[in-house]
Amino acid sequence: MASGPDAHPAGHRRGAAPGLVLVPPDLPGPDHPSRPAAGRWRGAGPGTSVDGVRCPTCASLDDKVVDSRQADDGSAIRRRRECVSCGHRYTTFERVEEVPLLVVKRSGDRVPFDRAKIEAGVQSAAKGRPVDAAQMAELAVEVEEILRMEGPEVPSERIGLAVLDRLRELDQVAYVRFASVYKDFDDPADFQREVGLLTKATAPKRH
Repeated sequence: MASGPDAHPAGHRRGAAPGLVLVPPDLPGPDHPSRPAAGRWRGAGPGTSVDGVRCPTCASLDDKVVDSRQADDGSAIRRRRECVSCGHRYTTFERVEEVPLLVVKRSGDRVPFDRAKIEAGVQSAAKGRPVDAAQMAELAVEVEEILRMEGPEVPSERIGLAVLDRLRELDQVAYVRFASVYKDFDDPADFQREVGLLTKATAPKRH
């Protein structure tokens, strides 16, 4: 899945930065004798590296990179490699390995962050509103980026507040709908209070 840093010229054997995984897409199955043991290609920490990518045909670790280019809209680097021993060519990809973002629920349980849940909630709140799918997806991405900057774990309540902050700018009707679910409105006065706060927050400042 990943190869070494760009600092080495094409044609040289490449090591991988710690935390990156090196796996050619056409690697033999887990029972194949040429496949290395699990963890072979993952750096164990600072100062560790990988000497090369094992050839899926002859199992040699001596290879050279014959072509490198961006892939997946710039989120990965695609490398075309050639085994020095047998001449077989194969492809590897280099991607950043993100630290998992965990959501701490009120019960204390921790679950992986799921961006799709944010999009689903926004879609429900924005039903019938002039908000398209691209805007909803962008909002979810922005919320995730904000949360990741705050640390590897975030309380579930923080997610709702981050969504409301973005919805306030995107569509105020969707904002009130989302707030009614997130804040558990059970009285018309709750809606009136929220609209009042929204109006106050978005009113232009007088000079």
